[in-house]
Amino acid sequence: MKTQPLAAATSTPPTVGLGHSLKQRQLTMMGLGSAIGAGLFLGSGKGVMEAGPAVLISYVVAGTLIILVMWALGEMAAANPNSGAFSVYAQKAMGVVAGSTVGWLWWLQLVIVIAAEALGAAALLVSIWPVLPVWVLTMIFMAVFTAVNLTSVKNYGEFEFWFAMLKVGTIVLFLAFGAALLLGWIPGTASPGLSNFTGHGGFAPQGLAGIATALFVVIFAFGGTEIVAVAAAETANPARSVAIAVRTVVWRILVFYIGSIFVIVAVLPWDSPELASPFAGVLNSAGAAWAGKAITLVAVAALLSALNANLYGASRMVYSLSERGEAPRIFSLITAAQVPLAAVGVSVAFGFGAAVLELVFPGKVLDALLNLVGSTCLIVWGSALVSQLILRRRADRDGTALPLRMRGFPVLTILGLVLLAAIFTVGFIGEGSRGQLFGTFALVAGIAVVCWMTERRKRRRATG
Repeated sequence: MKTQPLAAATSTPPTVGLGHSLKQRQLTMMGLGSAIGAGLFLGSGKGVMEAGPAVLISYVVAGTLIILVMWALGEMAAANPNSGAFSVYAQKAMGVVAGSTVGWLWWLQLVIVIAAEALGAAALLVSIWPVLPVWVLTMIFMAVFTAVNLTSVKNYGEFEFWFAMLKVGTIVLFLAFGAALLLGWIPGTASPGLSNFTGHGGFAPQGLAGIATALFVVIFAFGGTEIVAVAAAETANPARSVAIAVRTVVWRILVFYIGSIFVIVAVLPWDSPELASPFAGVLNSAGAAWAGKAITLVAVAALLSALNANLYGASRMVYSLSERGEAPRIFSLITAAQVPLAAVGVSVAFGFGAAVLELVFPGKVLDALLNLVGSTCLIVWGSALVSQLILRRRADRDGTALPLRMRGFPVLTILGLVLLAAIFTVGFIGEGSRGQLFGTFALVAGIAVVCWMTERRKRRRATG
């Protein structure tokens, strides 16, 4: 749903809404930029510690699910490019309350992730260059990327493109280094072979419960990929751009994630303290301490890139909610640069607050934040699959032509929902994941109640 934009937030004449200056290559790299961040560079080590080498199962399951979700989102985004993306699609398929609930849930998720990315980047930088406290660096990072997101989307997209290119290039080099290490091609370093897959308690030392707990760590890692559907609205040719972006983002993420995790599991035992910073740990194991420090710097850049992309996504979602009357109207005010000023501001507020919490509770905030959002992705992804199932059948029934059609419909959409149900079921096995699920359900229920009450109040005003 698209409403008429409000006047600009500055003294300039009214603009015509968000711009359309994002390029296809920038859209693709944004999808990678939002997904390759704390979840890969920090969370992957936690996943290995939870499940051992069997964490690969968690990655394959989550990877299959995200492929199906991205295909479904690609179909809907090509037909209806909108900054509200899956929130808008849920509203069209299931009603206003469902749409606003999904939108606010995703916004809250990203707001928490933004804070986690800033804290994670600061903690990594301090580990090799302890010049400033973590909370001070977090403040600096939040201020810098707030400024970046207040420039035009074209400049933001170019910034994110090169930021993402840096970490993609680094991961490719890491995979090449890992392959050389495992093949015994690095002088003076013996190859561990595949011994870590069977030693130290075997392939699944923590059993099914460990795999289940790791699955939620992995799902958090893949979270953010769906930002492609949000950003498609600001490209010149959404149908073509989103089709290319979905196709390339999916296979690149799977190669980067599963390839990186395979190298980490093969080189480092699942109970190794080096898993606190797994990429650096792999390089350190080969005596390349300098390379470990270098990749830590790249990991900092990766986290900041993800922060940048997620801040963009959060601001656009609350902008869309405001346009649809589901958030205060101030959040749909835009500047002369076609940027939603207040939407950016409200999306960074929690990140600055997290820096203050880090000052009061040093070293405890990041883990708490990561635990908060581990399973919210599942609700968003589930809403996308259900929406696509409803909207695709509606379009086929009405004879509506779609610019991009998901193959294997409805079998693959239903498969995605079955996988999702299985993940929820297995999630109740592990104590950590069980707590996350209960917390997520309570959060969703709370948001839904507020959205229902807000919608009811709006209807009373309209009829009264």
